[in-house]
Amino acid sequence: MRRVLAGIFALALGAAPPSAKDCVGCHDVDLAKFATTKHGSMACTDCHSSITKLPHADKPVPVKCATCHEDQVKAYGKSIHGIAKQNGMSDAATCVSCHGPAHNIVGSSEPGSKVNKKNLADTCGACHSNPEFLAKHQIPFAKPVEAYRLSIHGREVAKGNTAAASCSDCHGSHDILPSSNPDAKVNRARVAETCGMCHSDIQAVYADSVHGLAVKRGSKDSPTCTGCHGEHNILAPKEAGSLVNPARVSTVTCGRCHGDERLDSRYGFGDKVPAFQDSFHGLAIRGGQKTAANCASCHGVHNILPSADIRSTVNPANLKQTCGQCHPGVSDKITRGKVHVGMASSVEHISVKWIRWAYYALIPMTIGFMLFHNGLDYVAKLRRHKPHHGTGEQLPRMNKMFRITHGMVMVSFILLVITGFALKFPEAGWVKVLGMSGAGTVRGVIHRVAAIVMLAATGLHIVHLALVKKDRVILKELLPGLQDAKDIANVIRYNLGLTSKRPTFGVFGYAEKMEYWAFMWGTVVMAVTGILLWAQNWSLRVFPIWVLDAATAAHWYEAILASLSILVWHWYLVIFDPEVYPMDLAWLTGKASADHLRETRPEYYAALMKKHKPSGGDHAE
Repeated sequence: MRRVLAGIFALALGAAPPSAKDCVGCHDVDLAKFATTKHGSMACTDCHSSITKLPHADKPVPVKCATCHEDQVKAYGKSIHGIAKQNGMSDAATCVSCHGPAHNIVGSSEPGSKVNKKNLADTCGACHSNPEFLAKHQIPFAKPVEAYRLSIHGREVAKGNTAAASCSDCHGSHDILPSSNPDAKVNRARVAETCGMCHSDIQAVYADSVHGLAVKRGSKDSPTCTGCHGEHNILAPKEAGSLVNPARVSTVTCGRCHGDERLDSRYGFGDKVPAFQDSFHGLAIRGGQKTAANCASCHGVHNILPSADIRSTVNPANLKQTCGQCHPGVSDKITRGKVHVGMASSVEHISVKWIRWAYYALIPMTIGFMLFHNGLDYVAKLRRHKPHHGTGEQLPRMNKMFRITHGMVMVSFILLVITGFALKFPEAGWVKVLGMSGAGTVRGVIHRVAAIVMLAATGLHIVHLALVKKDRVILKELLPGLQDAKDIANVIRYNLGLTSKRPTFGVFGYAEKMEYWAFMWGTVVMAVTGILLWAQNWSLRVFPIWVLDAATAAHWYEAILASLSILVWHWYLVIFDPEVYPMDLAWLTGKASADHLRETRPEYYAALMKKHKPSGGDHAE
């Protein structure tokens, strides 16, 4: 108190302004600590200039930072924070909000500074991580600071990397402006320039790209850096959650614009995204493979140019080199066809179109006939069926070699169907249940091994028939003829009740003949197209790319036809037919019911009776 009174007396006599020691008599300021701050060399009255004598007014004139920091204060006045403050927003950020009280301000390079890079997220987060503040001022951005902390920039800053971007590097310090302002560092027209402060080499490449030039022309649809990489949540490309991760770049990032119907109507993108999704590359990525080509693999990353530009990686003159990165030795024939070809797309090759329309007609007609035939047969047999005691006798139907090859086909076909459709529908629930989601390599290996087994079974069957004369007779019995057409008509008439005479057959009826030759035809189609797709590098060296597009289409549609045929036709013959239910076990035991053969194939039954004595068995109802 004595010191304060002394100071007052000195001022009254016209002495010097109050010193710091005079001020701490009333104000609790640690002078030793203050001396270490940014303002430590200044006197109290340098900032509190309105105080010229003691005692001073209860409410001195507010400190004017502009006295020393004129440029910074002027920039703040034009900023989003300064304007908000001028408009009466009491909780808008001020100098103190960011830098702290004047008595504690230290240089930004000091670890304890509120504007030190490592602390800046906390400083900005005081407002921008506060749900009440965000709701009160209707700020639409959800958790920007939290997202930044998890980003590659935020994590690097936390490690002490002073070169990594912080809030002020992108938004500015005192001159923060709303993104809608053309002068804002985060305005879409200036984002590349802002990012270029650290990534100058990338900025130069992007500026000359199709996207960069479009933004320069004023396009509001063309992506900037943040359009592809994100804003606060930027992650490294290798991270699974990154928007430019190989598994996500095509669908989540590029597909967001190029698959948008509104933008397509404006710029004529076409259906390239769905075409890619259904392509070999797209299905591989959807199945979990990270090495398959995505949009960036072919078009580039920041250097994307129109295909007509000779510098473009997808210009016809450069396609050989681009595709050759993954397909060594690819020939110039790669340019003889469209690239983004999908089923029923606007750019499909004429061969794909004809294959598609052929199967569009063939599948409904074939499966439709099967459903009609078997449905009618099923209902008629249930209506005619009368429980009776059979003899239980069994007669030879399939010898050991036929059973072996049939078993190989049966197992391999099921695996081919499962793994093939798992490739086409990788997101399906049943694919995940079977553990094939994200396991493209394993799925592919199983598919190829199953294909080899099926081809081996077919080859073994052909060799067997060539070497064993007594078994070769089935080829003659399996040859279709006019009688088969008559038998189909007679069976339908019989099942409709138009005739009371049940048609009978020889060794094989029309049902077995249709199935046998359809299997042989389907095996050839699937083998040829499958080999072309499997040996893709060789195929690309020898054939134009449209050959692989045609092979893909044929392989897919034939797979649908084969799967439905087995389900509707074969399974009915050996499982659901009321006369053989619950199953004809000839494929396992090699023997068939003598009663069924006697009723449906009387001549064949008589021939078997001459050669074989029926084996006994329990009588069946």
